[in-house]
Amino acid sequence: MNKRVYGVLGISSIMANWNADFSGYPKTTSDGLVFGSDKALKYPMKKMWDNEGKKVLYIKSMKFGGKDASLVSLVPRSLGERYEYIFGEKVEKNPQKTLKNLFSAVDVKNFGATFAEAKNNISITGAVQGFNKSADTCSEEQNILSPFRDSSKDDKKDEEAKNSTLGTKITSNEAHYFYPFVINPLAYKEFKELGVTDGYTEEDYQNFKRTALVSATAFATNAKEGCENEFALFVETESDLYLPNLTEYVSFDKGEEKNIINLEQCAELLQVLKTRIKNVEIYYNPYTTKLEGEIEGAKIFNIITQEEV
Repeated sequence: MNKRVYGVLGISSIMANWNADFSGYPKTTSDGLVFGSDKALKYPMKKMWDNEGKKVLYIKSMKFGGKDASLVSLVPRSLGERYEYIFGEKVEKNPQKTLKNLFSAVDVKNFGATFAEAKNNISITGAVQGFNKSADTCSEEQNILSPFRDSSKDDKKDEEAKNSTLGTKITSNEAHYFYPFVINPLAYKEFKELGVTDGYTEEDYQNFKRTALVSATAFATNAKEGCENEFALFVETESDLYLPNLTEYVSFDKGEEKNIINLEQCAELLQVLKTRIKNVEIYYNPYTTKLEGEIEGAKIFNIITQEEV
């Protein structure tokens, strides 16, 4: 693929918890600002690829284990076991073969890998880099009544033992996350010369884009229900053009009837470099959002129907 791609992916979280920390609350910086980590966005993409039957290495999967046959337990696979599970062979002390297998996994092809198994010390910097942006929001805690009693209190004679346990669901009232990313096919130049990959191709990019546009919406769990893809910007440039973090040129405002995503600063930046830009595509939800600022020559799509508007 003889181009770079710069962009922004926008996720809305309405009465949901897009990226929780270990306390169950939305992940925050040291000064209390809510943010979304790269893992929060990559996981739904990897889960979608895994559900489609594609090879995904870095995702949790379970097996039955235990040293004693009478004490079988459900445990996560190790990295080596996951490798064996998806490639059908054990890790060998053969870096060329290992690299070829790694590059055949869709998540490694996009996001890279750190792999240290069977004396294979391999580090792959992914072609797709980025994903991290803050969002303003506040958290809400909801008590949930469980259908089961707390059996640990069966020896008590009071009413507490008879009551159903309480659970807790923590959500954000409303949050909007904007993640920057850059796709640099030259990241795999050395590996391509070694003959272990065909490099990052147009097909790889289209697969990434297809998944990036819908994976958050598709990934519906109890806490993630209410999290949706609401915006995406893809700027395809010459392979030697270097753009700054585009989220710094995109702003979000809560409007009275519709939310407003302002692209005026981004439009000004891209206008200066328009002779070196090959294509610009914008995806957004026109039912909840209004765009301000026109990027010359950009194609605009409904992110839900993916039809041009």
